[in-house]
Amino acid sequence: MSCPMCKAEADPKYRPFCSGRCADLDLAKWFNGSYATPSRDPEDMDAAIDAAEAALNVPQKPH
Repeated sequence: MSCPMCKAEADPKYRPFCSGRCADLDLAKWFNGSYATPSRDPEDMDAAIDAAEAALNVPQKPH
C-alpha cells in the first residue's frame, strides 16, 4: 500500500501513511475544509445562515 499523500511505501506505524508528517498533512486538509464536498443547492447555505442567526437571537436563561 502506498501513502495517499506522497505515494511512498506506507509504514505500519502510520498506516495508511508513510510518516507522521503525511498523516498530519492529511489531517490539516480535513481541518481547513479541503476535503469538503460543495453543495449545489443554494438553499443549504440560506438555511444554515438562518439557523445561525436564530441561535444568536435566542435569549439566554440565567443559571
